Amino acid sequence: MTRDVDFLIVGAGAAGVGAARRLCALGASPLLLEASERIGGRAETRHVNGHVLDLGCGWLHSAARNAWTTIAETAGFAIDRRMSAWGRQFRNLGFPQADHAAAADAMERWYERLADVPPPSDRASDAMEPNGAWNAFIEALAGYISGVRPDRISVEDYVAYDEASTDDNWRLPAGYGTLVAESLPARATLRTNTAVRRLETERDGVVVVTNAGTVRARAVILTVSTDVLAGDAIAMPAALDPWRAAAALLPLGRNEKVFLEIVGGAPFEDETHVTGDPRNPSTGSYYIRPLGAPVIECFLGADGARVLDEGADAGFAFARDELVRLFGSEVGRHLRPLAATHWSGLPTIGGGYSCALPGHASARATLAQPFEGRVFFAGEATSHSDFSTAHGAHDTGVRAADEAFASLTHDRSSR
Repeated sequence: MTRDVDFLIVGAGAAGVGAARRLCALGASPLLLEASERIGGRAETRHVNGHVLDLGCGWLHSAARNAWTTIAETAGFAIDRRMSAWGRQFRNLGFPQADHAAAADAMERWYERLADVPPPSDRASDAMEPNGAWNAFIEALAGYISGVRPDRISVEDYVAYDEASTDDNWRLPAGYGTLVAESLPARATLRTNTAVRRLETERDGVVVVTNAGTVRARAVILTVSTDVLAGDAIAMPAALDPWRAAAALLPLGRNEKVFLEIVGGAPFEDETHVTGDPRNPSTGSYYIRPLGAPVIECFLGADGARVLDEGADAGFAFARDELVRLFGSEVGRHLRPLAATHWSGLPTIGGGYSCALPGHASARATLAQPFEGRVFFAGEATSHSDFSTAHGAHDTGVRAADEAFASLTHDRSSR
């Protein structure tokens, strides 16, 4: 593959698809290079034993203003708008109502301190009560939300997300990953299994060296994860070091999922939820029979997600053991392994989603800046307040596409 193009997009996840859709709407015909064998990035829907499983993003967060909601409606995708079961403990199992109320109150007070009297360190853990009775619960929730412990969370970053988000969280029965994958316009050209090895800037564009050949582009939109950008998988000119340094300040957290199939009779009800052990910061969060499917979806964050480093079987065993402690030993024989993720082990991604380190929320704005009208950056990490979401990734792709298109249009008009 040796060719010249106007617009080259590196990465075909939600940001890459968003950029491609915008460029196609503007009349361009972009080329997308994707290192893996599939489109979607951290949006992946997998069909296992007849079940539709979203291994990555699964909820249309802030759904009423989420661009993917409009895309889904336009494409005829069904949307489930029911309120989620998050924040409730089925039958108060292992989490008495009084304890649940106390834990929720502790979480609320922690957030109020973050928003109203943020610690000078910008470190979220410094707003926790010393030896607080529910600190472990707060750490567990922070792990699901940010993928890291509170001591690695920027208060400014965390509050920016929370203030921008809304409570409308909807679902796509066909799968979020399915929507993203099917939303790439026909006008765009996609090349999968094509890994970028090196970028070289020229006076009139960028040379992109891949495992399948070389592409010369007038504008390149990079949508790779911060782990990839800050690492050594792609060699880049020294002029891009500030962007790589910014990416290093926005490392990916650890966010994994384990899916169990429910077989036979078991005391599990549709659309219910339990926290495994609210006093364990590494506990799992279990969504039971989502959309009525005989499946349990376990969320693991931060240190809790490290169990998947030992392999999928370790994740299945961890989830099964927590559920048995809550529902009784008999439920163990009704649970079968379905699927487990290990995003942290994928060299093309490297983790869940970005979290600004304390004192470095501004790195998102730095990373979002274009380089000399030739290299543009997109992806959830470049969003000021919608990071860690597929709609945040999409919107930054649109922003980068507009920047790239305007830059090339200006170049042509000035000649």
